Order: sequence, then C-alpha cells, then structure tokens
Amino acid sequence: MRLLTQLVAVAAVALLGSLGVQAVQGNWLLVLLLGVGTAALAVFVYAWAVRRSERREPSEVAAKGATRAFGRGLLIGTGMFAAVILNIAFLGGYRIDGLGSLTTAAGLVGFMAAAAVTEELLFRGILFRFVEQRTGTYLALVLTGLLFGLSHLFNPHASLWGALAIAIEAGGMLAAAYAATRTLWLPIGLHFGWNFAAAGIFGAEVSGSGAAQGLLNGVTSGPALLTGGDFGPEGSAYAVVFGLLLTVVFLWLARRRGNLIPLRRRPAATLAS
Repeated sequence: MRLLTQLVAVAAVALLGSLGVQAVQGNWLLVLLLGVGTAALAVFVYAWAVRRSERREPSEVAAKGATRAFGRGLLIGTGMFAAVILNIAFLGGYRIDGLGSLTTAAGLVGFMAAAAVTEELLFRGILFRFVEQRTGTYLALVLTGLLFGLSHLFNPHASLWGALAIAIEAGGMLAAAYAATRTLWLPIGLHFGWNFAAAGIFGAEVSGSGAAQGLLNGVTSGPALLTGGDFGPEGSAYAVVFGLLLTVVFLWLARRRGNLIPLRRRPAATLAS
C-alpha cells in the first residue's frame, strides 16, 4: 500500500507535467517554467506521500545538503557525457556543425529537470528503495536497473541494445549513487547533468527520443557500437564502460560507508513431524 501510494502520487505529477510541457512545446520560457515547476511539485508530493504512508521524514530529499549533492551530481553527469562525446569524436564519430539555439537550450533545462526529478523519485526513491528493503542492495540494483532500461523501449528510436545499455550505464549507476549517499539529490543532479549535456550542450540524441537543438549542432556518424546510432550516445560502448566504472566506484563508497543492505534470506523451513 505504501509503495502504491507513493508511485501513484509521483506518477500523476509526472504525467500532468509531461502533458503540460507538450502543450507549450515551442515556447521555451513556458517549457522552462513548467519543467522546473513540475520538478519542484514532484519533490513536494513525494515528501508528502512518504510522510503520510511511512510516518517518517523523507531525509533522502531533505533541503540540507541538497545544493552540494545536486552540484556534485551535475558535475559528474556532465563530465561523464563530455568524456563519452570526446571519445566518439576522437574516432571521427561526432562533429560540431555550427552553433545551436540559446533559447531552445534554456527550454531544455526545464524539460530535463522535470524528467530527471520524476524518474529518480519513481525509480530510485520508490522502486529501488522498497525492493532493496526486501532483497538487498545488489539484487535491487539489478532488478530496478533492468526495469529502468526497459522503460526506454517506448521511445521512438529505441532498440533492445539501447535499453540494455541504459539499464547498465544509468539504471545501475544511479541506484549505486543513491546507495552510496542515501540522498536522491546526487542521482538527480547526475541524471540532469547527463541529459542536459547530451541535448542542451552537444545537440545529441537522448535515449532514442530524437536530436534536440542545444547550444551546439552535433552530428554523429559511423558504427552504432561507437556512436549509439539512432538511439544516441547512450547506446555507445563508451557510455556503458564509463557507467560501469562509476557504478563500481559508487558501490565501493556504499560498502565503505556501511550503506549496503545484505541479501535477505528466508529462514530455513523446519521439518514438520
């Protein structure tokens, strides 16, 4: 019941926000305001649902330390995507074809903020957290990571490989980031930084949803294993490798800090006489 209450509450905000952003698509200022408003409302609703259903303070979205954690995530996510693009460009798979649009990039701030916040609340704040309580950190990371990847199969240019790549490089990494810090602000910042760097800065495809006009007009070409093909750089082998490396680092931090929850084993059944 607690799980359902929280999922319905946050999903409703995400759906309404998505419909609102689509309705004003083309007006960068309204997209920016609606996106940021959706993100803020989603955090408020999540906190309310946790207090109501779990009778506790939602420390994972506490205001204290939020700016620092979000900022660190933002730097990691942006740096990670920049590293992926630089590696693709080094082998001739990415080039810059002029400047893009500053206003469109500003609108993408709102769009990506809404997506990052609502997805992290749903997948890490609710699903991962509840599954982890029953199965332990590692199994919860695998299960919710796969679910996160499969959810991207509904995107226009999605592929099975792209979904698996997302499951590995993002689903696992973002859950590990939460496990390491026990705050959702780090994975939110990481998620936002990655997505905005992809579309808002480098003008690349994001999860098969189509290329956006960011600050730069980016053009990718070459083998899909290198560039990610129609799915975008998230389907690149580079993204998978960098995501795996960060996952290992975050899990190491989680273990060092004592944040890992062990696998819950059922007690052996006793023989009935």
